[in-house]
Amino acid sequence: MTVNEIQDMVNRILYTTGLVDFQWKLLIMWAVGCLFIYLAIAKKYEPLLLLPIGFGIFVVNFPQVPLMGLSPEGHRHLIEIFYHYGLEWEVIPCIMFLGLGAMTDFGPLIANPKTLIIGAGAQLGIFVIFIGTVLAGFTLKEAASVGIIAGADGPTTIYLTQKLAPHLLGPNALAAYSYMAMVPLIQPGIMKLMTTAKERKIRMRQLRPVSRTEKILFPLVTAGIVALLVPSVMPLMGMFMLGNLMKESGVVGRLTETAQGALMNMVTIFLGVSVGAKMHADSFLSYQPLFIFGLGLLSFAVSTMGGILTVKAMNIFLKEKINPLIGSAGVSAVPMAARVSQIQGLKYDKTNHLLMHAIGPNLAGVIGTAASAGLFIAMFQ
Repeated sequence: MTVNEIQDMVNRILYTTGLVDFQWKLLIMWAVGCLFIYLAIAKKYEPLLLLPIGFGIFVVNFPQVPLMGLSPEGHRHLIEIFYHYGLEWEVIPCIMFLGLGAMTDFGPLIANPKTLIIGAGAQLGIFVIFIGTVLAGFTLKEAASVGIIAGADGPTTIYLTQKLAPHLLGPNALAAYSYMAMVPLIQPGIMKLMTTAKERKIRMRQLRPVSRTEKILFPLVTAGIVALLVPSVMPLMGMFMLGNLMKESGVVGRLTETAQGALMNMVTIFLGVSVGAKMHADSFLSYQPLFIFGLGLLSFAVSTMGGILTVKAMNIFLKEKINPLIGSAGVSAVPMAARVSQIQGLKYDKTNHLLMHAIGPNLAGVIGTAASAGLFIAMFQ
């Protein structure tokens, strides 16, 4: 072997490494990925999602890694397969809603249907941010896909964005799941600012028992109403209600267990890694994605305020007052937002348990966010 042949071989090996394509901005994305992993492990903020998202961000930002995009032969790389068939084909969000439905107890919402109004009020951030994003120069479709982040519902954000503005899927999904995970950091300050000490101590009457018949009828009636009024979101809400019907029927235990466990865990891994892998430095470190990520915090705050203000407005007319701390649970971050309401309530009265009361608006927020997404699809698709 000649010297030139050895030199050519060394050059070929060198050019297959990531060293020759290294850029300083990759360091920023490594730090972002490690931050998500830190929040998942050290702070335990939604670790089931933030850990795979963080790893996806970290690993995809190494040069020449064959994970996203196409090979020279035109074949999809590994995570590109997850992304294409799972997210672009809208399979993963629907399967996640099936699993969520199988884990959901609609009893608190059925027992206190007034909380549907709270869930509707917490959609305020969606429309405020939609208008603000349009004024910032986004198209109507882009603004709708950004506005839905305020609902704090990751699968719905993915579903709507894929239909209206698929090029924004990465930053939108990342913002939605990031702020869902940071509910315990974002909401308490807003809750304290917008309520008085007297309001935070309001006690609510124990919820009435809900019959098995009511729980079985609820997913059927809700699915029918959604199918009539906002049929475009039935892939999501239909699977949500199917999962819940499976659970409440009590006759398909194996299916319910699979939907709650193995199936849900599997799609969560694919979702997290796929979302993270879309956050390459070349696409993320630019004005539009960073603006969206910043807007996510504002939109979530406005929705939290909307839920609290709705309760305060309702209390003007209600004989039995509602504790406005449960208004913050009107966002769709299930069940984290409801837990925050419980924790904050106990801070001001150690015997005042708000969790079951907060679950109602929390579930109403899921339905409200899906309805808002259906409205945007009807308007702009």
